[in-house]
Amino acid sequence: MASDDTNEPLLLRSQDTVAQKAKGRLNQRRLLRSRSAPHTDHAPLVINDKESIPLSETIFGNLHPSFKKVAIILMVYLGVGTLIFYLVRNQIKGMKTERFLDALYFTIVTMTTVGYGDLVPNSDLTKLLACAFVFSGMALMGLILSKAADYLVEKQEVLLIKAMHMRQKVGPSEILKELEINKTRYKFFLVFLLLLILVIVGTIFLVNVEKLEVIDAFYCVCSTITTLGYGDKSFSTQAGRIFAVFWILTGTICLAQFFLYMAELNTESRQKALVNWVLTRKMTNYDLEAADLDEDGTVGAAEFVIYKLKEMGKISQEDITLVMKEFEELDIDQSGTLSVSDITLAQSS
Repeated sequence: MASDDTNEPLLLRSQDTVAQKAKGRLNQRRLLRSRSAPHTDHAPLVINDKESIPLSETIFGNLHPSFKKVAIILMVYLGVGTLIFYLVRNQIKGMKTERFLDALYFTIVTMTTVGYGDLVPNSDLTKLLACAFVFSGMALMGLILSKAADYLVEKQEVLLIKAMHMRQKVGPSEILKELEINKTRYKFFLVFLLLLILVIVGTIFLVNVEKLEVIDAFYCVCSTITTLGYGDKSFSTQAGRIFAVFWILTGTICLAQFFLYMAELNTESRQKALVNWVLTRKMTNYDLEAADLDEDGTVGAAEFVIYKLKEMGKISQEDITLVMKEFEELDIDQSGTLSVSDITLAQSS
C-alpha cells in the first residue's frame, strides 16, 4: 500500500493488518461524523445563561427569510383586500359594524374559505372580486402552511423538549439528537396543543362576548376552523370581529397543519419500518455483488453504507451517479482521491 494518501484508490481491498484496521476505524469515525445534524462548533442558540444549543441551518436558518416573505405577502394581501372591499362596502350586504373592520373581516373570511354568509357580495363587481380573492387567498394559505407555520412551531421545539425532560440533566447534544429523531412528533403535539387552546379560547370568547350558549359557541368554533361556515352562528359584534380577524386565520392554519403533521407521522412510521427491515435482514451473496460498486470482489464501508441507503429509499442510483460525476470532475489527476491540488486546479479551470 502506498504511503502517500493522494495516490491511494477510492476503495481499497480489505487487508488484515494493524494499519488497515486503524485506517478502517478512522474512516468509520469520519462516516459517523458525516451527518446532516449540525456539528457542535456551529453558532449556538442561547437558551439560558448556562446552556446553549447549536443551530441546524436546515431547521432554523433557512426559515427566517421565508417567514418574512410570507408575512409581507400576507400583509399586502390583507391591505389590498381591506382597501378594495372598503371602497365597495355599499355593494356588500349583511350584518355590519365598523366600515374598515368589516372590510378586513370579509377579506379574512373569504381568504380562509369560512364564508359565514353574514356579509355577502351584492353586485356583479363584488362577486367577481370575491372570486379573485378566494382563489388567491387559498394559494396564500398554502404558502403560509408550508413556511410560516413551520417556523412558528419550530421556534418552540427546544422549549418543549426541555419541559419534557425537566427533571433530567439534558445537554445540548441530547436535545439536538431528540429534536432530529422525533421532530415531526413534537411538531404534531405542539400544533395539537395550540389548536386545543384556540378552540377553548374561541368558545369562551363566543360565550362571553357574542352571548352564545356553550354548545352553540363550540359548534361555531368547529364550523369555523374547519372552514365549514354554516353561517347560522358567527361573529356579529365589533369586538367579536376584531377577535375573529386574528383567531380565524390562526385557527384554520393550525387545523390544516395538524392534519399535515398527522399524515407526515404516518409516512415517517412506514419509513422507519422499512429502515428496520433493511437493517435486520440477512445479507446475501446477491446483496454483496450489488453493493460492490468498483467490482473488486469486496465491499468497503463506503460501498456498504451507499447500498443500505439505497435499500432504505433515502438515495437513488441517479443521486449516486450525479455525485460520482461531480467527484470525477474534481479528481483532476484521476488518482481516485481528492486533494487540495485537485480542488485548486478544478477552481482555476
